[in-house]
Amino acid sequence: MPSTLYDKLWDSHLVADLPGGEALLYIDRHLVHEVSSPQAFQALRDAGRRVRRPETHLAVADHAVPTRARGGTIADPLASAQVAELEANAAAFDVPYRRLDGEGQGIVHVIGPEAGFTLPGITLVCGDSHTTTHGAFGALAFGIGASECGTVMAAQCLKQTRAKTMRVELTGTLSPHVTAKDVALALIARIGGLGAAGHAVEYIGPAVSAMSMAARMTLCNMTIEAGGRIGLVAPDETTFAFLKGRAMAPQGAPWDQAVAYWRTLGSDPEAVFDKSVTLDLGEIAPQVSWGTAPDDSAPITARVPDPTTLADPSARAKMEKALAYMGLSAGTALSGIAIDRVFIGSCTNGRIEDLRAAAAIVAGRRVAPGVTAIVVPGSTATKHQAEHEGLDAVFLAAGFEWRHAGCSMCVAMNDDRLLPGERCASTSNRNFEGRQGPGGCTHLMSPAMAAAAGIAGHLVDVRTLEPAR
Repeated sequence: MPSTLYDKLWDSHLVADLPGGEALLYIDRHLVHEVSSPQAFQALRDAGRRVRRPETHLAVADHAVPTRARGGTIADPLASAQVAELEANAAAFDVPYRRLDGEGQGIVHVIGPEAGFTLPGITLVCGDSHTTTHGAFGALAFGIGASECGTVMAAQCLKQTRAKTMRVELTGTLSPHVTAKDVALALIARIGGLGAAGHAVEYIGPAVSAMSMAARMTLCNMTIEAGGRIGLVAPDETTFAFLKGRAMAPQGAPWDQAVAYWRTLGSDPEAVFDKSVTLDLGEIAPQVSWGTAPDDSAPITARVPDPTTLADPSARAKMEKALAYMGLSAGTALSGIAIDRVFIGSCTNGRIEDLRAAAAIVAGRRVAPGVTAIVVPGSTATKHQAEHEGLDAVFLAAGFEWRHAGCSMCVAMNDDRLLPGERCASTSNRNFEGRQGPGGCTHLMSPAMAAAAGIAGHLVDVRTLEPAR
């Protein structure tokens, strides 16, 4: 029978079918960070168990770490304790660990691909919902809970329920300054925050094939915001070129054998999906979010929606609540909403390609008075690459702060957070109430759009920005 990419990945890792519709899946690799792992390691201790295959795990601190400085003592006592506990647990259970002050540190979903730890055809899990990112390589990757992290460590297997399949076909060509982030937000706004719930989403079409790996990772990263735990892109020549020579990728003859296998993973032409959506990229404008969920997004040329136009009482109440939290009135032009902060970074948009796009906008310009803007590379390797290219100098000259790698202002678990009432143009993935700090208001957008907002002092269509002087 013709199979989808998801079917092939599932079937190749199926250990056993279980009663009640569950199945036991073999897990190839596991990314470990400081927030979700303490309970998992403690469960191993309590049960007197060891990590079954330590070499298939990779640990790094990213969520709680400070980004202003590296080395010395971490000022925040909770963050300091979390990082110290992860380092101690990794040493006690022989799990490879990327030191906070080392070259390999960064956000789990950035360093996995950079290291070649993420590979096509594998199953990969992490105690973080944005593990969907790694599906960009044709890996069956999904987020798990803390107790499941312990199960993977001990048994290298997990109970899972087979998902339905969803095909998202991208057609047409992106206009200038329109990016994968805009595609993701437009798709989520169209199908809703639960539009992909229960489905493994595969992105298909020539437009996907033309995307870089960074763009594909952004697409798959945001799949969870549409309710899908799994986002996928079939591996191709772009994938292989990205991975070739990576430290943890196969080398020599094993590389050739791996590529030959990876070529077979794409969905068969006759494969049937449970659900299909088509999106014309040529119709997409730069997007921004206006509410408190990623599906509350619209083109920057639009206005804040009016709850009174909604017939469904629950939908109307939801929109009213979101607008009240965000301090916005129906009919207000999105372009022109004043901001206080800019955050460029996260596992969604903290890669070198994202930093280049933002730097191209700010070059020769200055951050607007009263706006605080920070750039946080997704990994130490990305930071050093950006510095090699002189991007840090571009940002600093424009008045941006240049930081060390970490999750930073994507989630209020570290020093970088909004104060109550502050409004932020952010390249992160979620705009939930309090996500960037209690009482903070988040507008999601692409790196180019966030950079433009920082220069203008308000949300702005990057396509209309005046030329740099």
